[in-house]
Amino acid sequence: MKTGMNLLLWTDHVTEKHDPILDEIKALGFDAVEVPVFDTSDLRPYERLGKRLHALGLKATAVTVMGPEANPISPEAKVREAAVAHLDRVLECGQQFGCEVLCGPIHSAIGVFSGNGPTGDEFNAGVETLQRAAEKAQTRGIQMAVEYLNRFEIYFLTTAAQTAKFVEAVNHPHCKMMYDSFHANIEEKDQARAIASCAKHTVHVHVSENDRGTPGSGGVNWPSFWSGLKTSGYDGYLTIEAFGRSLPALAAATKVWRDLFDDPMDLCRDGLAFIRQNAGG
Repeated sequence: MKTGMNLLLWTDHVTEKHDPILDEIKALGFDAVEVPVFDTSDLRPYERLGKRLHALGLKATAVTVMGPEANPISPEAKVREAAVAHLDRVLECGQQFGCEVLCGPIHSAIGVFSGNGPTGDEFNAGVETLQRAAEKAQTRGIQMAVEYLNRFEIYFLTTAAQTAKFVEAVNHPHCKMMYDSFHANIEEKDQARAIASCAKHTVHVHVSENDRGTPGSGGVNWPSFWSGLKTSGYDGYLTIEAFGRSLPALAAATKVWRDLFDDPMDLCRDGLAFIRQNAGG
C-alpha cells in the first residue's frame, strides 16, 4: 500500500510557501503528494518542487483538468490538437518533480455540457486524442490515469464501465484509468462491483468522502469500497482528495460552501489512519 495526499486541499499552484505543508505531510507518514498542474507557464516552480520532494523523500503524482479551449472530444481538429499540446506541457511540468501518475478528467472539458449524452463521434475523437497524448506520456515516462466524474461536473465519462471501455479503445500502456470513491458514490450502485468492472485498468485511486471532508466520516459505502479494492488486488496509490475553503475560486469550483473539518492536518492525520485501518500498512 502507498498513500498520498492531494495538495488541492491548500492550493491550485504549489510554491515555496507550501513547504511547511510538505514537511507536515511527510511527518504524518504519507508516501507521496498529488500536485495540481494547472499553471503550465513556467517550469521553474515545478523543478524547485522536485528538489524539495526529493530532499524530503516524498514521491509525487499529479492532477490536471481540461478546458473548452483544449477539449479532447471537440469536433474541431485544432481544439483536439491543443488538447494534446496541453497534456504534453502538463506532463513536461510533471517531469520536473518526478511525477509517476498524471490523473484527472483528461478525457474531456470539465463543466462543459452539450445538453445530450456522449456520442460515438465524441468517443472516437477522445480515443484518437488520448492515443496521441499517451505517446507523449510514454516519452516522458509518466502514466496517465483517466478519471470519470459525476454527471453534475461532466457528461462524457461518468461510470467505471464507461471509462474501462474508453481506455480499452485507446489501447495504450500509458493510458489507464483511476477510481474515485466520491464520484462512484454518486454514479455507481455498488462500489465493489464498480471496482471489479475496471480493476484490470485501474492504476490510481482517490479516497474521497461524499461531502469532500475527512474520509471515513460520511456516507460513502466504505465496506464495499475496501472489499472491492482487496478483491481486485489493487496495490497502487491510495490518495486522499478533500477540499476546503482556503481558496475562494477552488471552493467555488468544487462547490464547497461550508467548513467540512476543523483543521486540514487533522483531516490528513485522520484520513491516513482510516486508510491504514482498512487497507493495511
